[in-house]
Amino acid sequence: MSRANVSEDIRAQFPLHSAVWENDYRRLEELITLPPNDIEAVDPRGRTPLHLAVSLGHLESVRVLLRHGAEVTKENAKNWTVLQEAVSTGDPEMVQLVLQRRDYLKASTALGGVPELLSKIRESPDFYMEMKWEFTSWIPLVSRVCPSDVCRIWKRGANLRVDATLLGFENMTWIRGRRSYIFRGDDSCAELMEVNHDDQVVDTERFNISQEMEEVTLESMQPAEQEVAKRLTTPIINTYLDTKDIAFERSKSGIWGWRTDKTEVVNGFEAKVFSVNNVSVVIRTRTEHLTDEEKARIKSINILESLLGTVEQHISDLTLEYATANNPTAITPEEYFDPNFDLGNRDIGRPIELSIRTQKFKGTLWMSEEHPLSLVEQVTPIIDLMARTSSHFARLRDFVTLKFPPGFPVKIEIPLFHVLIARITFGNVNKCSTEEEANTTPAATPTSSGEDEEAAGRNAANHMCIWNGVKSM
Repeated sequence: MSRANVSEDIRAQFPLHSAVWENDYRRLEELITLPPNDIEAVDPRGRTPLHLAVSLGHLESVRVLLRHGAEVTKENAKNWTVLQEAVSTGDPEMVQLVLQRRDYLKASTALGGVPELLSKIRESPDFYMEMKWEFTSWIPLVSRVCPSDVCRIWKRGANLRVDATLLGFENMTWIRGRRSYIFRGDDSCAELMEVNHDDQVVDTERFNISQEMEEVTLESMQPAEQEVAKRLTTPIINTYLDTKDIAFERSKSGIWGWRTDKTEVVNGFEAKVFSVNNVSVVIRTRTEHLTDEEKARIKSINILESLLGTVEQHISDLTLEYATANNPTAITPEEYFDPNFDLGNRDIGRPIELSIRTQKFKGTLWMSEEHPLSLVEQVTPIIDLMARTSSHFARLRDFVTLKFPPGFPVKIEIPLFHVLIARITFGNVNKCSTEEEANTTPAATPTSSGEDEEAAGRNAANHMCIWNGVKSM
């Protein structure tokens, strides 16, 4: 593109963005290293230079920005990630570039934050606790096969063990398996173990706090062609909890005229009952990169969900005018970079085909002010750790970070996915499993890759010894 497209005033105010707009990647390379230029600065439309380059389809600028460490996990002002915007372009090479950098970042920072979480766990009092997960659904056929799970948690010093049998929910199918997750740490080292009791395998990740993590090369993160193709033939889906208007209200009991604040006893603790209002599960789906056949398949699925009553609201939005490398005149630089100029439904990039489905949710919260555990100090760090391996723990983490009424949430009802509700009950605090349950807890000799069976047995036995004193807590 000609540099005449962007005025000198815009170049002075948004040097990196203007270079991206013109796809002047050589100039961009020079500007990135000059202070005070910020590679993560946002323009008036809420885009970083990388977001802008991806949306405009400027591969050369994308390569320069990624090479200089532009953050690939950031969201733009409309809460779309760089990878999601790359998929929307329909360009396999763009998706490959961004996906490779995203996976590289994920691998090189896999244990980031774990030492801090283990430090918080070490400083809190020891305890044993059980979390009962019960699932229901708005869809009758799904609700009939919804499982439950009792997650057992032992915490001792900086050591943590979590036993679970429910691993996830994908494509309307529950994933089951017996797993123990063991987290250990001290001032110099953190270790995460996943014990697969079904296959008798132990996977271990270690993090040396005093040294850099073993370097992961970008080349080793080359995504498979099948993975890129899959992303380009499936919709872009963004699901999140909308809690900006959340309200906690005391539930009432009794008949009209004699109604009082409701309380219930949950696992021996008296709890105040609150209604959780104004919470929605929002599912945003983009399909502009799909073929007509692929769109028709997605549309048939959405119609089925609507008939089953899972969708309360359906909104479609289509942008009609746009700017790309082949059509740069639809939105001028002066219009785009002027924060006071109203673009209406116009935007850069290809036309957006967006559907928004909203499932309103009304939950219940049981809060006990007598409970011995602290949600913030003892339980939240554990939920943060488990959120790394479990999607339903990740959703619970998003919920418990909200500002609850005073006390400990001995029971919570939250939407897990757009067709599922989870009820989590905390119980049996410092009351360990019975002797019979302890004897049947799988502590068999796992076989770890790269070790012979005898060595793996010694390794597993040593790690399980941590928990011998748990019952005396």
